Amino acid sequence: MLHKRLQNAGLNETEAKIYLAVLELGQTSVSRIALKAGIKRTTVYLSLENLMKKGLISAIKKGSKAYYYAEDPRNLERMMEVRKNEVSDIIPRLLAFTNLIDNKPEIRYFEGEEGIKEVLMKSLEQPGKEILMMFSESYFSDFGDEFFEKTYRPERIRRKILSRTLMPDNEQMRAFSGKSVQHLRQAKFLPPDLFKIDIEVLMYERNQIAIISFKEGFAFIINSPAIHSSFKSIFETLWAVAK
Repeated sequence: MLHKRLQNAGLNETEAKIYLAVLELGQTSVSRIALKAGIKRTTVYLSLENLMKKGLISAIKKGSKAYYYAEDPRNLERMMEVRKNEVSDIIPRLLAFTNLIDNKPEIRYFEGEEGIKEVLMKSLEQPGKEILMMFSESYFSDFGDEFFEKTYRPERIRRKILSRTLMPDNEQMRAFSGKSVQHLRQAKFLPPDLFKIDIEVLMYERNQIAIISFKEGFAFIINSPAIHSSFKSIFETLWAVAK
């Protein structure tokens, strides 16, 4: 239908119906336009003003009465060309906003046990790389080691992903890291009275950081080269002094 095509060209439904009515009627009055288009007169007045601003309708006065007529339909093409040029002019400014957005860190939030498992598995999506980990004892008390032993670690080893892990220095952590060579893991220990963290931090690829709170049951992944490099610097500093 023609009024649908006119809507695709930038008119709203009411404007399209009124424009077609004026085209068919020729020079005409508001009352005849309202009758032809099936639209209330008050609405017709508002739409006629908009159509006149767009150069599609004009008006003349005869005595005290206004009559409306349609301008050359090719004005629609000119209207669309103007709109196209206006959009082209603002595209560089819109792209500038996009660049600002692109430079912001991407943060994804995950909740519950399954969400935490998903975050852990996402750290294994780059085979052959290295993961840096600040390990929290909360893993054992608030999450349990079944997933780690049966799923996460075997998959990390299968994908030949090395791990460097910082741990608090106690018997449980020493026992846990006892098979580090077989598990493609290097572990170092820090004094437990200093290294008190209730969250687990994983750094991988060049820009990914995962932060997990097993006690609170949530995790998030930050995608940011700047944040990643800062955390990595902290990790390497601690690694240099750990035993």
